[in-house]
Amino acid sequence: MPDSVVVAGAGLAGLVAARHLADAGADVTVYERRDAVGGRVRSRERDGFVLDRGFQVLFTGYPAVERELDLDALDLRTFSPGAVICSATDGTRSALADPLRDPGSLVESALNRRVTTSDKLRTLALRRDLSKRPESWFFSGPDESIEEFLRGWGFSEQYRRNFVAPFYGGITLDRSLSTSKHVFAYTFRALSAGDIALPADGMGAVTRQLADRARAAGAEVVLGEAVEAVDPAEGGVRVEMAGGAVDADAAVVATDPPTARELTGVESIPTEGRPSVTQYYALPDDSTLSTDRKILLNADDDAPNIVVPLTDVAPEYAPDGSQLLCATFLGEEATERDADALAADTRAALSAWFPERNFDGFDRLRTERLRFAQFDQPPGVHPDLPDVTAPDGPVFLAGEYTAWSSIQGAMASGRSAAEALLTERGLTGTGPDGERADGSESEEPVDA
Repeated sequence: MPDSVVVAGAGLAGLVAARHLADAGADVTVYERRDAVGGRVRSRERDGFVLDRGFQVLFTGYPAVERELDLDALDLRTFSPGAVICSATDGTRSALADPLRDPGSLVESALNRRVTTSDKLRTLALRRDLSKRPESWFFSGPDESIEEFLRGWGFSEQYRRNFVAPFYGGITLDRSLSTSKHVFAYTFRALSAGDIALPADGMGAVTRQLADRARAAGAEVVLGEAVEAVDPAEGGVRVEMAGGAVDADAAVVATDPPTARELTGVESIPTEGRPSVTQYYALPDDSTLSTDRKILLNADDDAPNIVVPLTDVAPEYAPDGSQLLCATFLGEEATERDADALAADTRAALSAWFPERNFDGFDRLRTERLRFAQFDQPPGVHPDLPDVTAPDGPVFLAGEYTAWSSIQGAMASGRSAAEALLTERGLTGTGPDGERADGSESEEPVDA
């Protein structure tokens, strides 16, 4: 009779773990407190608009993304490499792109005066350096902040302020560049190796595919059932839900970090989070921004930090006759601000960046407030994160909090948890492939 395993949480990590456990012959049941799979990586449709759970993208250069997903089936739409640096102070916008991956942008990028020629050459040198590093180099060795790392490479303060601060503010939710350099190095390499993409049906298509793969392997996914306790018992674990309790041979806790800490008692699970707010806006087609599928970076401040013309990249995100934009705001203060005030900031920024455009049709659709969008990642945090085997008994962790905050980390952690469980139980799994478990994502309230 196969070993029975309960997985708490049907996000990225939980679904990956469930699939690999079921592939190895375990009897797997996934319990998810919401009425849909995905955790933070979900999408909803509203009047023909596809609204993700906060601004998210898929980095196709992540090893776990390449391995765990059928990218062709996701029908991906890709951003152009680079971004548009915008300033309301002087009313300018200037494109900066990767000339190696987007040769057509060579002249425009070369003429970009917000980034010096020396900084452009250093960017290419850094890209070459990181592309040669083995996987084991990342998230190991001495650490420092992104700011210190870039300063050590000789990048100018102008480059760090105008480009890296807003761009990596969108990735790390930390415009101050105080996040660990390991996060910068890993994501920078991934950006050089692959695309930034959106599935045509929204980011929720990613977790729906993972759920389908887990079910196809034999896992059962139970929705609307929250796990309230995971207690090691003689010969296994007892998992308690509001509707009753089940006994299993082992459990995988793949919830958000605060819940995982509560369920397992593992004190090294980080619970200090970085918040963000994403707003979605509709515009009529005659107000198109024509950004050439690039993200708009606010060089002045974080109100908003970035604006993303989503339908320039994925027209399927809006009904005919409309376009969809989103804007991201950073910090605790943004989560407390009135939704209309946030929208007014975005409209004012767009009007200053695009004085030739008419924004009379600007309409706020939804506000997503994520009070724990990522866990805090200062320099030196990663070696102290818990191992997937940290809980007592036959209980394993799967999630960003065992690695680093990214989709890569969540998926890699789910696989690592499955491998550790299979090894401990003496079962035959899919076998380790030598990848480090570095990876993630998270969740909270909304105003429509």
